[in-house]
Order: sequence, then C-alpha cells, then structure tokens
Amino acid sequence: MTHDTIFALSSGRPPAAISIIRMSGPRAHEWGKAICGDLPDARTAAVRELRHPETKELLDESLVLRFDGPASSTGENSVEFQCHGGRAVVDAVLNVLAGLEGLRPAAPGEFTRRAFENGRIDLTEAEGLADLIEAETEAQRKAALRIAEGGLRRQIEQWQQELLALSARAEAAIDYVDEGDVRVDEDLLRDCAGLARTLGEWLNLPRAKPLKEGVRVVVAGPANVGKSSLINAIAGQERAIVTDIPGTTRDHIEVPLSIEGLPLLLTDTAGLRATEDRVERIGVERAQTLASSADILVWLGEPAEAPDHARLILVHSRSDLPERANAPSGSLPVSSGTGEGLAALLEEVVATARALLPAEDAIALNRRQAKTIGDAQHALAQVEGAPDIVLIAEFLREARAAFDRLTGRAGVDDVLDALFGRFCLGK
Repeated sequence: MTHDTIFALSSGRPPAAISIIRMSGPRAHEWGKAICGDLPDARTAAVRELRHPETKELLDESLVLRFDGPASSTGENSVEFQCHGGRAVVDAVLNVLAGLEGLRPAAPGEFTRRAFENGRIDLTEAEGLADLIEAETEAQRKAALRIAEGGLRRQIEQWQQELLALSARAEAAIDYVDEGDVRVDEDLLRDCAGLARTLGEWLNLPRAKPLKEGVRVVVAGPANVGKSSLINAIAGQERAIVTDIPGTTRDHIEVPLSIEGLPLLLTDTAGLRATEDRVERIGVERAQTLASSADILVWLGEPAEAPDHARLILVHSRSDLPERANAPSGSLPVSSGTGEGLAALLEEVVATARALLPAEDAIALNRRQAKTIGDAQHALAQVEGAPDIVLIAEFLREARAAFDRLTGRAGVDDVLDALFGRFCLGK
C-alpha cells in the first residue's frame, strides 16, 4: 500500500446539485477529522460542517462518509465529502485539501489503480470499469458491466483451478522419473486437451472490438447512385454533401450511430469508377479497401457488380423514381427522399450486426485478454506432442504464467499506465 494520501473531485465538473470529493490513503481519516470533526461510523452517512483545519472558517455543510480499509473501494482508509456543487464551494474544499501535509491530488485513474494494487479488483475488472465509463450504447454498457462485476475473473479462477490440478499431477509424476521409464498419464493428456479446447471455444466467440468501436457498415457503389443521400437519411441529418455531380464524395465519412442499443459506424465512400482525377482516385482506392474490410457491406450498384462479401446487403436506391420502380430480385427497394424501405434496410442491418456482437449474457474478450488466453491455449495444445513429463510440466507452467498476466498478477507493467490513463480524475 502506498504511503501517499490522495484526493480528487470524483463527480462531474461544477456547477451541479452535489459534488463528491474523495480522499484515500493512510492519512485520510486523520485529515477528514481535522476538516469535519468526528467522522461517522464506517459506511454510515452523516451531515457535518466542513471547516478549515487552522482558521476554522466554514467551507460548507456536507454529507460525510467514512470507509475503513481494506473493506473500501481502494482497499485503504477513505473519506467522501458530498458537498454543494457550486464552483466556489468545490474550489474552497479542494484548495484546503491541497495545502495539507501528506495529501496530494490524485492522478487520472489512481483510485482504481490502488484498488487493483491492493487486490480489490483484478486487471480484467479494471478494464471493464474503463469500458463502462466510456460506454455510449446499451450493448456496450451491458458488456462492460459483466466484466467490471467480475464475470471474466470468476471464469479465469475456474480455469486456474483446473490448471493447478493438472500441474500438480504432472509434478507428482516427475518425482518418479528417476525410478525408471515413467509413461505419460493418458488421462493427463486428455484433460489438458480438454482445457485447450475450452479456451479455443472462448477465442472463437464474438469479440469486444466491434462492440466497442462499432460494427462498420460501409455504403458503397458506383458514383451518383445515392450513397450520401442514404447516409443522411439514416443519420437524420446532413452529414454528407449531396449533389448531382459525379465524384462529389472523395473521402470516406464516418457516422457513429446507436440503433436498438447497438453501436454502428456508418461509412460513406467515394463512388467506384475510373477517373483521371488524382484526388478522387485516392478516394476510390480507399473505398475499395473499406468495402473489403467492412463488417457489413451495403451495395447500391447493380447486383451483378457487387463485390464478393460475406455480409452483403443489396439496395435498389431511388426506388420512388418511375424508371426505378422494379427492384432486382434480392435487392431492397429504398428511397432516401420518401423514406420508403429505410425501416426494412435498418432491420436487416441490425439483424446482421447482432450476429457479429456478443450475446447479451456473454462475456466479450478484448484484444489483450484474447491474446493472453491464446497464449495459455497454445501452451496446453503443445502438451499432446511433448516427449516426456518434464516438458509437459513446463508447458503447464507457461499456461499458468499466461493466466497470471491475464489477471494482472505478473508481467503487465507496460499495460497499467495505458489502462489507468483512460480513467478520469477522481476514479
């Protein structure tokens, strides 16, 4: 546990109805008493006058809460002042705290980092909290909350128990190596393979990346087929320039949306055509790249000219025009001008996007978590071809080390600063 005591405004910036100021560390109770007199019992709220420790000037009347470590959010003694949320009140309290000995402003994410360092949460839960703070859609909120509340941690603990038992069996077998030729236990090989398969199944589940960044829905097609008009109609505002001049859109335009709680990244692209204009040609090349890497491709050209894509939605645009009345088979008739077909198109986009996102009750792995589980799975997969029990024990040790990196017990120093730097002050 650190010897510093830290403080910060943990609520939103004033003015507000209430502002919450937190202190955490070995001197939190000492300075809490100096400011408000007797602290209430642990986990009990009480109204106290906040006064300058030296001048006794009244700063505010506040609701005060006291928490005793290690049974606190940070694992340390802590105090919270729930003050009136005016700027002058908040500044007065923060200025007094800043002048006290052994008390310093917290760095971004330092309260949560202390919770991690003091064993209150593991690294996966800290990552879940960071995602929860940044969540903008209902699906993102639910997924982040499952991680923050320990859903992945509990699963990892189960895997670690299984792995520890396998390692114990391997180490016990090593004790008999000197007594002659010891055959590798077939049951041990089978159980290692079973755990490797389980980890592989988890790695094949939908990941957190499309949930966090949005499912990329790319609208593509030849020039002047209504791509930008469709983007504007879906977004409900003029996000892309629309003219009857071919080649108006030269670079892609991204529009983040939340539809039925799902995060989507709607992308308008340059019209695909041969051109001598160097700038437009760059836009066409980018459009081709975006179309090939799209999670969902919405194609507004002729169906026969559509790129090969696993999740392709064919749209017959400008369906309100007399000459466009008959839509080709398999294409959705859509008019950006009248709104005809927009609901059906969005329904298909949402249904396709759901298949790419984790189920509501599933745990979505981020890139770091998936890589580390992959390391453990790779180590376990090598057990089957190992020539002796000593090498098997080493592979099992490598898998245990990967799980330690997953939970933050070891080998994650390079991750911590980047992770906790994502948090706001006071969290």
